[in-house]
Order: sequence, then C-alpha cells, then structure tokens
Amino acid sequence: YFSGINFNSQSCKKNNIFFAIKGNQFDGNKFVFDAISKGAKTIVHDKKFQGYKNDILYLSFNNVRKTLAELSYRLFNPKINNLIAVTGTNGKSSICNFYFQILDLNKKKVASLGTLGIKTQSKKLKASNTTMDSLHLSKYLKYLSDKKIDNVILEASSHGLKQHRLDGLKFKKGIFTNLSHDHLDYHKNYNDYFNAKLYLFKNLLAKRATIITDQDIPEYKKILKISKKKKAHLKTISKQYGLIKVLEHKYIGENQYLKIKYKNLKFSFYLKLIGKIQIKNLFMAILAAENKSLKFKKIIKVLNRIKPVNGRLEKIGKLKNKAICILDYAHTPEALELCLRNIKEQFANKNISIVLGCGGNRDHSKRSIIGKIANKYCDRIYLTNDNPRYENPKKIRN
Repeated sequence: YFSGINFNSQSCKKNNIFFAIKGNQFDGNKFVFDAISKGAKTIVHDKKFQGYKNDILYLSFNNVRKTLAELSYRLFNPKINNLIAVTGTNGKSSICNFYFQILDLNKKKVASLGTLGIKTQSKKLKASNTTMDSLHLSKYLKYLSDKKIDNVILEASSHGLKQHRLDGLKFKKGIFTNLSHDHLDYHKNYNDYFNAKLYLFKNLLAKRATIITDQDIPEYKKILKISKKKKAHLKTISKQYGLIKVLEHKYIGENQYLKIKYKNLKFSFYLKLIGKIQIKNLFMAILAAENKSLKFKKIIKVLNRIKPVNGRLEKIGKLKNKAICILDYAHTPEALELCLRNIKEQFANKNISIVLGCGGNRDHSKRSIIGKIANKYCDRIYLTNDNPRYENPKKIRN
C-alpha cells in the first residue's frame, strides 16, 4: 500500500514512495531519512540494497528518474488521443503557439505546454521548466484528459528528454525544428545534445506516428533513417521538396503575403507576422494540425488571424519617431542572426538599434559570437544585463 509518490522530501506525506533522484545540484539520496521522518514507507534509489530495513522497503533501480516517469504516467493514466511533442533548438514555442491558435480559431479543444506555460482555452498557468518534471506533467495531463481536451502539444527540451521526464508517454506526432549552438554547458558536446533530441523519435513515438521536420537541415538524413526504421509517416517542409510549396512571397509593411501550393491546390493569404522565419514555424504547425477532422482549407481560412507569439519577433509598439519596437527571445547565435537578418530583409530602408545581453552561469562560448552578430547587423547596440545569476555582470558585458 502507498498513499502517493514524491521526489521532494520536504513535501513527503505518510505512506508515500520517495524517489531519491541524483540531480546536478542536489542528491536525493542525502534526503532519504528526511523523507522517512515525514512518513515515507518506500524508498526508490539507485543503491545496491533492496529489501526491508527498519520497517522501510527499499527498491533499487538503475535509473530512478525513468522509473518515476513511467510510474507517474501509469498512475495518473491521462488519456489524450492526439499528443504531440516538439523538439529542436529554435522555434518550439512558436510552433506550439501557432498550433494552439489554429485549433482554437477552428473551435477545437486544445492545450499547449512549454516555455510560455500551460495554456488551455479557459486558463493559463505558469510552468517552472520548458519540459516539467514527470510527476507534475502527469498530473496536468490527467487534468487536461478529464476536461476532454484531446489535442495537446508540448515542448520537449533536451534537458527533459535526457532526464527521461517524458518516458512512459507515447506521442502521435513528433516535430524536429533544427539544431544549433545551445545548452553545451549541460550537454558537454554537440553530439550528446543532438542525441538527447533524437531520443523522442527513437523511443517515445506511438505506432504509426507522424514525424514532421525540415528537409533542408543537415540533421534530416538522421531523422529520415529513424522514420524508416520506425515505419513512421514523414511530413516535411522544404524550399524545393516540401509538402507546402511557396509560389509567391512578399512583404507589405509589417505584414506578409503568401501564395502556396498543397496537394495540387493553390491558396493565398496574408500574415500579420514580422519575419520570414515565422513561415517555417507556421508550416510545421499547419502540418501538425491537419487531420481528418480539420481540413487544410479550414486552416488556411484562419491564418490571417494568427497573432505573433510573445517574445518571438513580436511587435510591442512604436516610438514617437515611428520606429517599430520588436521583442525577441533569441538567445543563441543562430537565432539572433536569423532574427536580425529577417528584420533587415523586411525593413530594408531602416536602421536597427538593439538592446541585448547574455545570462550568467551559462554557455560562455556563445557570448562573443552573439556580440559579433549584433555588430554585423545593427547600427547601435545597447549592451545590458540579462539575469547575471552568480556571475559578475561586468565580466559578461566585457
């Protein structure tokens, strides 16, 4: 018998199972006796000892995080038919948000989970991580399942995948955006970072799942190989070979006009979005949204009502001199370059001023690269602090 599961000794209750997780900063094994004093009767750990000791049952597993995730999802048992995961370095939040908007505007029940929080049509909650821990995620998914929300899209971060936070879930669709320089303070090297992302496609897809990706990225060959092995249905975007072909594109001030071809049918529409990069993210969201109950034509009809995502090439106002103010969350060299290149292209006759900084206690190697990119595209730079954490801000700015 057990009353619940927990991995935080402070919130342990009588007859709980306590999972002793060894993290980057804290080792759960050091809090076992604290959990027992709060009433835990079963301890799941990665030590050799297994069995009864002082009326406490100890269970030994090689991977405590994975065990916690698998048990959490079985225990809460959320029944969500259309569960989608998005992974990659840039574009995850935009794809999740565009997908949410497409379904919402078509009056379909939908929820999204990620950097921007937990969002349903009736409420919005804050989330502590891009991909939250499995225990909290299983509870939220159960809540969505009870509300009969059948379409759920979530961001799968490399941290979340490597730490097995999604093990035990089966995704109907998996989206891979791109891969670039990020989180190398945690992953040690590029290969480890890429493999963490690929874990979603190798291990967490349901049978006959759909994989959506960009055919023009260098990682495509690897994803194609996995999709063949998994017998997954592959949908791609691409300048030449994608399912959606762009026949015409032009900027009209802060808006964009597109004419596209999909399955031999032609469509045209306007987008109230800044930046050509938004189109890639939007196309991936469209491919994820299209199914038997939501046809392509219905999706196209709502695209002119799509709003920019918070902090993603988002227009936040105008100054007295008619300068447009844009907010963007770019924090990798590739994302910043893409963002500035897009702005330069859309507003060719305008000067760019930028306000930027780099976070403390994170990847140092990208700082000077980000500085050079800002210098290349911008006419004026305001260098400032961005959450210095425990590092000297002056050192970061230098």
